[in-house]
Amino acid sequence: MAIQSVHCYSHGSHETDEEFDAVWVTYFNKPDIDAWELCKGVNTLVGYDLVPEQLNDVASAVHILEAVKDKAGPHREIYPYFTQELRPTLNELGIFTPEKLSLDNV
Repeated sequence: MAIQSVHCYSHGSHETDEEFDAVWVTYFNKPDIDAWELCKGVNTLVGYDLVPEQLNDVASAVHILEAVKDKAGPHREIYPYFTQELRPTLNELGIFTPEKLSLDNV
């Protein structure tokens, strides 16, 4: 007897990686996207262990850093490594970490 792995989706269809990406690219490229929709989309993707690659505002960047720290959970060495590796880019773009902005104390 063979065992078969089956993924059940509530919407009943299977989405390719390209289709999935296209949905989210369209979502984040909406010209009238507001802060709530942006956070909702980022939080949804973080739930999938994904992060959008191109969001052009500081608040979104800081939100993603917070999400990475949260997702690292008990693995406390991950977030410092992540920020260490991003440090040159963060400095170049003038983006502060949540810790530097004292958001970790809120």
